[in-house]
Amino acid sequence: MINIIAAAVLLLALFAEHLHARRVQVVARLAFGPSGRPVWWARAAPTARAIALALAVWGALILWQHDPIEANEMPDARASRQLLVVLDVSPSMNLLDAGPSAEKNSRGAWAGQLLQGILDRIDMKDTRISMIAFYTKAVALLQDSSDKNLVSGLMDGLPLYTAFKAGETDLQAGLDEAFTMARGWARASTTLVVISDGDLTKPVVPTARPASIADVIVIGVGDPSRATSVGGHSSRQDEWVLKSLAGKLDGYYHQGNTKHLPSEVVNRLTMIAPRVGDAISMREAGLLALGVGGAMLGLLGLALMRFGVRREYRAALAGPRVARNVSAAGVNS
Repeated sequence: MINIIAAAVLLLALFAEHLHARRVQVVARLAFGPSGRPVWWARAAPTARAIALALAVWGALILWQHDPIEANEMPDARASRQLLVVLDVSPSMNLLDAGPSAEKNSRGAWAGQLLQGILDRIDMKDTRISMIAFYTKAVALLQDSSDKNLVSGLMDGLPLYTAFKAGETDLQAGLDEAFTMARGWARASTTLVVISDGDLTKPVVPTARPASIADVIVIGVGDPSRATSVGGHSSRQDEWVLKSLAGKLDGYYHQGNTKHLPSEVVNRLTMIAPRVGDAISMREAGLLALGVGGAMLGLLGLALMRFGVRREYRAALAGPRVARNVSAAGVNS
């Protein structure tokens, strides 16, 4: 329907430009000089204006259809996809050495921004989010939630480690809790995301992952090259530990201390519905079309006024005005 409307606007605009060109032809010599024709590039202006108008209309309709403000739709009673997040909340996640900017974020806060990049691509109508926090043990923070804002609040760098007894970081407990939770879900319906700095004291030997888990992403946060002191020891992102974990889980490791997940990785996830990916690309196309169309409409008129007439004819028109100005200046003096 949107394409039909845009095509109709294009045809209507071309017809209007044709009528306008017929009227301009009557005064062509007065407007463009003895030749009666504008400069070569200006002859394409009517077509360019019609195309620009159609682009702007198409882009505006696409943005109206794919509104980035989330609609208040009721989620389905039974979700077909699951996002299961296993989050490191140990004290080292509060160190300020994460993020791409010079002013670093805490590892936990930056982990929240990385996860937000995934949440923004999810259609919450048929997806549920569960989250497990681990430090000295594992605790389920959320289960089967459809509220992205609640997840974002939990990932905002809160000092969740204060809810645990101090001790050694136990990622194994977090994975065990996640696998137990995921065993009752549909086959190949779940994306497991593990976010940690890899600063562990206990080895991780994961059991066979449940059939419900289709994709695994292990994201590392924290500076991998420079250590920071916390709790009497030096802490940095242990890439080897996290890469090894991703290999054991047959998953993908992302060194995420300064970069978000690549789009091609997110688009391949089972939980990302094709229509969601299409909607996002269509929004981007709509923004581009509206921007290009609006810019063409706004700038084309100015360009025609300034450069649409042949230089010699413009100079001839300016000559009498200069003479009048000089004459007026002589009279005033």
